[in-house]
Amino acid sequence: MKDKTRQILIHIIACLGFLALAFIPFFQGKSDVFFNPLAGREFLGYALLIPIFYFNYFILVPKLYFSKKYVFYILAILAVYFSYRMIGNFVLSQNDFLRRPPQAHLTDRPPPPPPNGASMPPPKPPHQHPNNSQIDVFIDVNQKIFPFLVIIVFSLMLRISTRWQQTEREKIAAELSYLKAQINPHFLFNTLNSIYSLAIMKSDETPTAVVKLSGMMRYVLSEAATDFVSLEKEIVYIKNYIDLQKLRFGESISLEFMINGQTNGFQIAPLVLIPFIENAFKHGVNAEEDSVIEIKIDITANELFLYVVNKKVTVHISEENKSGLGVDNTRNRLELLYPKRHKLSIYDTDEQYLVELSIVL
Repeated sequence: MKDKTRQILIHIIACLGFLALAFIPFFQGKSDVFFNPLAGREFLGYALLIPIFYFNYFILVPKLYFSKKYVFYILAILAVYFSYRMIGNFVLSQNDFLRRPPQAHLTDRPPPPPPNGASMPPPKPPHQHPNNSQIDVFIDVNQKIFPFLVIIVFSLMLRISTRWQQTEREKIAAELSYLKAQINPHFLFNTLNSIYSLAIMKSDETPTAVVKLSGMMRYVLSEAATDFVSLEKEIVYIKNYIDLQKLRFGESISLEFMINGQTNGFQIAPLVLIPFIENAFKHGVNAEEDSVIEIKIDITANELFLYVVNKKVTVHISEENKSGLGVDNTRNRLELLYPKRHKLSIYDTDEQYLVELSIVL
């Protein structure tokens, strides 16, 4: 509702500013500009152009131009042009003030006496204004057709730009939905693998893991369906995921997980942090080697910093998981949701895999 009100105010201010342009050429220090018939004719021309702008913007362009009915669109513009002339001529013919010659509004004053008693030249006959039916709206109102063409072209370009922006927004929304659809099954697959491992070992922690998975899936299906979620809920989701991994691997890994700063009052794109954390467990855990994973999340006044590092170990990964789908999709989501508001650095060496991500919340 606020956006609509703001747009209406912008249109009102723009129309008033456009109408004010009619009087600018006639000011020149004169205080009676609003009583100048020429200024009145300019104002009439500008006033008639405003409904033409909106008629072209809301009706002609969407109905004809976007439908590729270009011939009908040109014919419609010509019809609008002749209607513009007829309305302008009719208004002028019905208004005595607008038909006056430019000097008719001035106060009559006697001419100054001739110098040295010279004889005064005979007065010139008054200028005869054309008949009302012969008044050309582009001579007596706008002087030329240029403003009409400018209004038509401007409304056309503005409508095309608006449609292009709407198409881009829809494209981004569709792409984000597609990326989320790819990410969510990926998380479910890996989490179910963790619970499956607990069930194989007949661990007493299996019920706890199922409860945590239930909370994670509730978050993915409800909260994560929106564009932005509470940072606090996103952190809880990450904690549940890490707890599941602890239950799965136990003491076979050296895991350090730290969160610094307050999470209240911030929002973040859902599932934008977890792929880097999941990737550390996917590539950094092997029961036969020293597995080291370090995860840190720091929240400052308006910025979140994620630090994830894992020691590289020998792991057997299926062809599906080798592609790094989660990380690639998250990189694309960051570009779409946080343009120029994030910095992602990934260092892939022989010894370790390091991710540093900063996001302006």
